[in-house]
Amino acid sequence: MSIRILLADDHTVMRNGLKLLLERQPNFEVVGEAADGREAVELAANTKPDVVVMDVAMPHLNGVEAARQIAARSPQTAIAILSMHSDESYVIRSLKAGARAYLLKDSAEADLIGAIHAIMEGKSFFSPAVRRILKEDYVHQLAEMGAEDSYELLTNREREVLQLVAEGKSNKEVANLLNLSLYTVETHRTHILQKLNLHSVPELILYAVRKGIIS
Repeated sequence: MSIRILLADDHTVMRNGLKLLLERQPNFEVVGEAADGREAVELAANTKPDVVVMDVAMPHLNGVEAARQIAARSPQTAIAILSMHSDESYVIRSLKAGARAYLLKDSAEADLIGAIHAIMEGKSFFSPAVRRILKEDYVHQLAEMGAEDSYELLTNREREVLQLVAEGKSNKEVANLLNLSLYTVETHRTHILQKLNLHSVPELILYAVRKGIIS
C-alpha cells in the first residue's frame, strides 16, 4: 500500500527536488503540492494524505500554524516540518502544533525517507544535527545549574512510561502494553512531568530525544 504525501514549500526548486526524491521510493506517492500554508491546509483537507512534509517559513500562513490546523482537522495525518532553524523554540512550537518530525533543510535529502517511515510507525524523528544541539543545550543547562541528572529520579516503571509516551502512545495504549490501569498510567505521567520539571508532552518528547531514549 502506498504512502500518500503532500508537499508544502514556497520554493519550487526545493519542492521539485523533494518530489523527485520521494517518488523514487517504490511505495511513496506525492498526491499534492502547495506553495503556501493556506493552500497546504486546503489540499490536506481535499486529498487526505498520510503525511504532510511542510516548510516552516511560508507566505499567507506559516508552516507551524498550517500544521496546527491540519492536525486539528485530521489527527491521523502525520506531519514532518522542514526548517532552516535548529533552535529549541522552533522545535517545541512545531511539536505543540502536532508535528512528529523536525528536519533541517540542508539534511532533508539524507533524512526525509527515514523520517516518513518513522512517523508512519507513530514515532518521532529529528535530524541528527537537531538531536545533537538539543543534547548539548541540555548538558549545558545541567552544568550551569550544577544539577544532578533528573532521569535518575525516575523509577524503572516511570522510565518505561516515559519512553512509550515520547514514542507517541496514548495513555490507553501504554496501559495495554504494560498491563496497567488507565489511572495508574495517568498517575505515572503526572509524576514524570513533576520530577523532570516538564509541562507538556512536546517537552517530554524533547527530553527523551536529549537523553537518547528515542531517536
